[in-house]
Amino acid sequence: QVQLVESGGGLVRPGGSLTLSCSVSGVALRQSPTNWYRQAPGNGRELVAHFGYTPESTTYPDTVAGRFTISNDYAKNVVYLQINSLKTHDTAVYFCKVKVFATKWRDYWGPGTQVTVSS
Repeated sequence: QVQLVESGGGLVRPGGSLTLSCSVSGVALRQSPTNWYRQAPGNGRELVAHFGYTPESTTYPDTVAGRFTISNDYAKNVVYLQINSLKTHDTAVYFCKVKVFATKWRDYWGPGTQVTVSS
């Protein structure tokens, strides 16, 4: 059974930094591409970070490039999202996702963690 649980969200001030964690069970991250998404009220779910299989395979959209960093700890089976220079626009629920291949690719999502950026 694949399960994901995000943590590390909370209330932070603009310009601050935050690290989100995603604890994964039921699958080895070494064989699973990982992603972080976010969804603000009234908006659709937005991809903010992609990790293929190596740190060199990471990609980010222009909206967060230079401020967001995704990484995987294979020993602990945890996905991290480091966020720097937080902006009020970053306020959203952040979701972790892993892709698992059996007979076909399947997506697994965590329940999300709230990040609120406000002064």
